[in-house]
Amino acid sequence: MTSLSTSEGVPEPDWALADALFVTLHASGFDGVGITRDSYGAGEQRAHDLLREQAERSGLQVSVDGALNLYITLPGRTPDTAVVMTGSHLDSVPRGGNYDGAAGVVAGLAVLSGWRKGGYQPQHDVTVMAVRAEESAWFPVSYVGSKAAFGLLPAQALHATRADTGQTLSEHLTKLGGDPLSLARQVAALRPARINCFVEVHIEQGPVLIEAGVPLGVVSGICGSLRYRRARALGYYAHSGATPRSHRRDAVVAVSQLVVTLQRLWQELEHEGHELTVTVGQFATDPVQADFSKVSGQVDFCIDLRSQQPLTLTLMDERLHRAIDEIASEHGVTFELGERTQSTPGVMSAQLIADLHTAAQNLGLQTRCMPSGAGHDAAVFAGQGIDTAMLFIRNANGSHNPDEAMSIEDFQAATRVLGRVLAQRAG
Repeated sequence: MTSLSTSEGVPEPDWALADALFVTLHASGFDGVGITRDSYGAGEQRAHDLLREQAERSGLQVSVDGALNLYITLPGRTPDTAVVMTGSHLDSVPRGGNYDGAAGVVAGLAVLSGWRKGGYQPQHDVTVMAVRAEESAWFPVSYVGSKAAFGLLPAQALHATRADTGQTLSEHLTKLGGDPLSLARQVAALRPARINCFVEVHIEQGPVLIEAGVPLGVVSGICGSLRYRRARALGYYAHSGATPRSHRRDAVVAVSQLVVTLQRLWQELEHEGHELTVTVGQFATDPVQADFSKVSGQVDFCIDLRSQQPLTLTLMDERLHRAIDEIASEHGVTFELGERTQSTPGVMSAQLIADLHTAAQNLGLQTRCMPSGAGHDAAVFAGQGIDTAMLFIRNANGSHNPDEAMSIEDFQAATRVLGRVLAQRAG
């Protein structure tokens, strides 16, 4: 291969490959309603097999680690130097969309395939990482693939069971040819000192860019989370007609009051200058015992708190527990919040943020600086002290639903920006 200047002459990304990948990913992941690429299941595996096959056809180097993360590399002219990395995840939530995660992997592969076809070889290796199991809808563990890559996945996480199959992460890994023993020993496939930077392209998962009429968002930081995934309120089942209000221990009323209280506490913290989100995404009575003629004795629910500031999460958690004590006493119920899981916020590189804005400006593209309320694998890289950045693509109708609506024009804009920043970093 010959080298070209990083400021001009860098080949265009492989748009034909990107188009074909999106079509095939949709066909292989469509479940009749949306896209289901289940973590460590058939859907995610088909996507990984597809990307690996296309990378090999493009003449790129391919490898996997013990967690089955996929690495696609264009070797640089100088071996054994820090690698420039990009990528995202390929799994989806049940009945999700085609672009959440996958757009970032396709963008990276399109850049490397275009460089390869155009005879461009950077100074340093450039690697696209297709990360496993980013969506915690399947296993109650955040960032399984990226944590495992750095040897950060707790050994007990291998015993976590998948929501639909009831089988453990270790069992799912073994079936697909992974190495759960290396994960249990926390063997690291990636070393922070060997990584120059990590840039993740991802669709925006909210309405900010659409409403602003801006195609690209440069992420200022990634929110951390604090979650109670399997919370429960226990009251007492009683006859709906024969039990007066003074004698009821109604779990529905108690949890309903908690939900309203959480909204008030959220508003209070915002007025105090804190940025956060508070969500109760599940709220269910027992399908067997609950009945229209009963006072409900049990409600299962979950709580999801997110913020860029750990102090904000701590304050909200403290106020949550005070509220629970008061509501439990008032209604004669017991709250069991269950295990608390959490992820740390991701701090983005100021230099990479500036580089993304500059690259977009040089291409005549408008950008907006914005935080990410959702978690991303980039947060794990940032947590390891690696220069990290994220680029959002405008996307209608949100994400985690079948109606994701990223335009190919916006995808191409983001991919061009990505290519310029990777070329600048790779030399």
